[in-house]
Parts: sequence; structure tokens; C-alpha cells
Amino acid sequence: MDVRVSIPDNIAAQLQPQDGDLARRALEALAIDGYRAEHLSLGQVAEMLGLSIDQADGFLKEHSVPLLATEEDLERDRAALEKLLSQ
Repeated sequence: MDVRVSIPDNIAAQLQPQDGDLARRALEALAIDGYRAEHLSLGQVAEMLGLSIDQADGFLKEHSVPLLATEEDLERDRAALEKLLSQ
């Protein structure tokens, strides 16, 4: 889906990042907000930004966004770790 946003030129100039890609900055902000609100998973953030899961994890960490983990995620990780340690 394409989304258009209209921002007054003077405000857009203040928001313009050094690399000049304001659209990317807006997309990243939307991904961060969606993740913080628990509307997006880490995988969806990665897909949205064209990143791997590891890159998305790093991206969120760079922006001081803690990873959200469900009880199921933690249990799955615990079981995988237990399996590895028992080998």
C-alpha cells in the first residue's frame, strides 16, 4: 500500500535527515510506533523495512526500543536452550 503524507515545506526541511530520505524516516517511525504498540511483530518490522530479523532487532535497539517477547516466545526459547544443553 502506498500512503501519501502532506507536510508543509518548512517543517519537512526541519525533519529532513542528513541522508535526505524523509520517506524512509517516516516509514521507520511508523514501524517503531507499530512495534511499541504491539501491533507489529519483529518479523513484520523486518519485512516493512526490508531487513533481516537480526537487522530489525539491531534497528530497534539503535532506537532504544526494547524487544517484546510473549510468554510463548520465552517458553520456545527455553525449550530450545534446554535441548541444546542436553546434547
